[in-house]
Amino acid sequence: MKDLLLIMSFLLFCLSSALALPSSEQTTSGGRYHALRLNPGQDLKVELTRYIKEHELKACSVVTCVGSLTEANIRYANEPGGSLVEGPLEIVSLSGCGGLGKWHLHLSVADKTGSMKGGHLMDGCLVRTTAEIVLVELPELQFDRVHDPESGYPELKVNRR
Repeated sequence: MKDLLLIMSFLLFCLSSALALPSSEQTTSGGRYHALRLNPGQDLKVELTRYIKEHELKACSVVTCVGSLTEANIRYANEPGGSLVEGPLEIVSLSGCGGLGKWHLHLSVADKTGSMKGGHLMDGCLVRTTAEIVLVELPELQFDRVHDPESGYPELKVNRR
């Protein structure tokens, strides 16, 4: 178990060691890790948002998330709203970044036959048994979301603190 934790720590360090900025400039930031577990009935996005606001995380990324959901609310590409996916569902992946309660998160889930659905994580993804999450905080950075006239969406802006 100790070896597994060392390997995970090394991989997390490698993952957080560099971020590409829009100008192709490279920056590094030491990471601080947060681990949390959500319980049955909790809303995945609501609780993640609460956690980063409560801990004043200005720049963080999801390293890993495993668990299950009773249902998932996912917004598919280029759709205006979410679609409800009935469970039970296994969380296959959760990825994205955020700061100060503003996230850009993608979720993939699989049903009992292994069929997968994925898209933007929306409120309404309810934990079935557990959701075990590791976040990496990048304390030297701040992630903001600003309107991008080209895409029409609020996009990531990376700032040094």
